[in-house]
Parts: sequence; structure tokens; C-alpha cells
Amino acid sequence: MRVGVVGGGIRGGMFARALQEDAAAEVVAICDRSAPVCESAARALGVPGYADVAEMLAAHPELTAAVIATPDFAHREAAVQCARAGLDLMIEKPLATGTDDAEAIAAAAGEAGVRVMVGFENRWNIRFASARELLGSAAESRVTAQIVHLNDTIHVPTRMLSWAGLSSPAWFLMPHTLDLACWIGRTRPVAVYAVGARTVLPEAGVDTWDRVTALFTMADGSHVSLNSSWILPESMPAVFDFRYEIQTASELVHIDGSNNGVLRYDADGAHWPQYGVHEHGGRIEGVPIDMVRDFVRLVRGEDVDVPGLADGLLITEAIAAVHTSLETGRVVEIAD
Repeated sequence: MRVGVVGGGIRGGMFARALQEDAAAEVVAICDRSAPVCESAARALGVPGYADVAEMLAAHPELTAAVIATPDFAHREAAVQCARAGLDLMIEKPLATGTDDAEAIAAAAGEAGVRVMVGFENRWNIRFASARELLGSAAESRVTAQIVHLNDTIHVPTRMLSWAGLSSPAWFLMPHTLDLACWIGRTRPVAVYAVGARTVLPEAGVDTWDRVTALFTMADGSHVSLNSSWILPESMPAVFDFRYEIQTASELVHIDGSNNGVLRYDADGAHWPQYGVHEHGGRIEGVPIDMVRDFVRLVRGEDVDVPGLADGLLITEAIAAVHTSLETGRVVEIAD
């Protein structure tokens, strides 16, 4: 398995290292339009770097797979080019930030007959996977409601992401939570009503939503309430706040996705150190690393249960419907 990585930032660099440490994969090249980012990533990985996907593909006909880790809004061009070159794909979530882009990726993959995995990494998080198995083990555990808070501090849209104005808390955060809700509840959204506010970030020069709340009606009659803000104070103990509640007719499940069990106090306050990605014995480990390893297994032809094109298309369509509801103030149906 010979892989090209498109996007040399935090996520792309992490995925590339995970692939390099997998004996069944070889990172052949990396691509990023930012010259400093590309040069730094290529140097760290010891592979050639390219500013253009077409150039990378032309220079490396031996490629068999690609990882698309560009900013969310920029998945289409890279994914379509790589699919048309016959490469199996792992695409960072969401599949795309518009239905036209998502459908173009799906069409290119279908025409080329390539495999596509979408990086909804929380499916590999043991907390959520365990909840799904527990709830699925009893007939009386039919999910009736899921209430999820996934928020970021204001650091994310003002300093971490240079492209926050081309996104929103719905596009950046809700793909994680909506995919989990569909996966855990074994259902899909059929309609959504959303409200939100856009004051703080536009005043700071970032033209996007501060917060969004979306209420989904699911195909099985249950409801999913998703709350996402990315203007929380930077004094929060972690850069993100993740609280998940699952209700059934007979059970209640709470999952805290931010607190890893260690609380540190210093002169700046209290902090929850994050161990989602960590090193052990000189190797990188963690939830997204397990996801990358399953992508390798998928490309090698093993039978692995991973989120695919249908999942990616559904989530993109549903989050697009959230934005339509925000703009119109109406309930928006989500097509099957």
C-alpha cells in the first residue's frame, strides 16, 4: 500500500506518521499548497513534497491510496483527482461542506470503483463504541433521545483555524456528533430545525456562526439535539467540551468525552490533559491512529466495518439542511 497524503497540517501530519509506522503501508509523497507547510512536512516524513495534487499523481504512478486532510471546504478537488487516478481514499470528516461537492466525490469514486472511508474517528473511541454495544445488546434499549454538547473555545475559530470564516460550528463540530448519533442509535435523520447566533465572531472579523443548536427527528421516531458553540472562554480546562447523553425507555447513559480522568492545577487554573493521541514506546497511538490502521486494513481487502461514502453523504446533506434551517427559520426535510 503506497500512500500520498494531501494536506500537511496537524491532521495530515499525524495521519502520515501513523501510516509510516504501519508495516503494511508506505507514505510516498505529501502535498500542500502552502510552501512552508509542505516543506516542513516533507522534511519530517523524508518524502517528496508537492504543491499540486496533479503534480504529485504524475510523479508517483505507483500510488495506490490517498489520505485527504485538507481544510473541510477543500476536499472536493483533491478527492476527485485521486479517485480518478484509481486511488482508494480516506477523507477527513466531513466528506464535504456542500452536497454538490459530496456528490461529485461520490460520483468520481463510483466511476473509478475505488473504496472510500470517511474519518468519523469517534467510532473508534472506546467510550462511544462501548455505549453502542451495551445499548444494542438488549431489546428494551431502544434509543428515544440523544442530547449532545460538543463545543470549542474561541481559540479554535480565531487562532487555530485560518479558514473558520469558511466554516461554522455546525460544519466543524456536528459531523462528529451527528454521525455518532446515527451510529449509536442505528438510525438516520429525516428532518431538522436549527437556531443559532452570530455576534461575537463577526465582531472579531470572522464571518460565521458563534453557536448552533439543531434538533433532528430521526427515522425511528427518536430525537437528537446537538449543541455546538466555538466561542467558549479559553479558561476552560480543555480546548473542547464534549458531553453526551443517551436516553432509552429504561436506561440513561452519560459520556464525558473531554475528561480523561486527570485534572491538573497550575497558576493558570485547572486543565484536563488530553491523551487521545499519545506516544508509547516511540510509536504514535490513539483513537485517530486506530482509524488509520483500519483504513490500511480496508485497502488490503480485509473485512472491516468503517464509515463509508453513504455515511459521508448523509452527514453532509444533514448539516447542509441545518444551515438551510438557520437561514429560513423552518423545519427542513432530509432526503433519503
